[in-house]
Amino acid sequence: MEREYLTLHKTGRLKEIINELYKILEECSLCPRECKVNRLKGEKGYCRSGKLPIVSSIGPHFGEEPPLVGYFGSGTIFFTNCNLSCVYCQNYSISQLKEGEEISIEKLAEYMLYLQKIGTHNVNFVTPTHFVPQIVSALEIAINDGFNLPLVYNSSGYDSLNVIKLCKGIFDIYMPDFKYGNDENALKYSNAPNYTKIAREVIKEMYNQVGNLKVNDSGIATSGLIIRHLVLPNNIADSFKVIKFILEEISESVYLNIMDQYRPTYKAYNYPELNRNITKKEFEEVIDAFNKGKIRRKRRKILSTLCNEKY
Repeated sequence: MEREYLTLHKTGRLKEIINELYKILEECSLCPRECKVNRLKGEKGYCRSGKLPIVSSIGPHFGEEPPLVGYFGSGTIFFTNCNLSCVYCQNYSISQLKEGEEISIEKLAEYMLYLQKIGTHNVNFVTPTHFVPQIVSALEIAINDGFNLPLVYNSSGYDSLNVIKLCKGIFDIYMPDFKYGNDENALKYSNAPNYTKIAREVIKEMYNQVGNLKVNDSGIATSGLIIRHLVLPNNIADSFKVIKFILEEISESVYLNIMDQYRPTYKAYNYPELNRNITKKEFEEVIDAFNKGKIRRKRRKILSTLCNEKY
């Protein structure tokens, strides 16, 4: 089955999407901050990025989720800068300290083709939110040279619903974070106003586009949604609300990666409540909440079915 972005390319729709995305850059609203700067003229907003993409590193990555890694790795392209300011960011040298190099769209297309040539199973755009027009423009160039790998949109979840809708058919796999279950902590620790509402809407749209994760006979992901949630100390992420939303409004069968690798880094030392690793108990409580939530929902479905059959 042909990738949807190849069909978009053949029909000319991909070119139309590129034009619409670059139009957004004239008064940038690529993310919920809607800085309204003209990035095509070099103006910079919250993400400190202009017209051209800035890349920190590329290469096969073997630390991603197993369906992405497979045998030969996930072909990651790490973009510099971010539209969040997480005080505990583990990639802060890239996201906050601007480690990276500005490159041309043609060079970005070359990177995509290189990752395909060395055998990675996908091209995984890490922190793509502020460079979506450039990514899709590079895709068009790469397609003309034979590119056909699955594309992974690996974001913080703080995305523009309008942009995600516009990109329907381009990204095969969405992999957003769902960082917080309440807006107060999202604002305090990531400077992300209305994060919870925005992430919920965006993740719903992502799921509507690609559904649950699908893999081939070798167990390699071909399309679908993966949600990541990092457990934070003292339930700062409000993990139980995140779990409840996913089970009730996304899917019981969603691929959810509940992550336990939090460690205090960057500015986390300035926050006593964040200045430690999570405990085994804190992590297990979130896992238990997810498992028990699935069991309760299955029981309700069984009872509902029995009642319908009876009456």
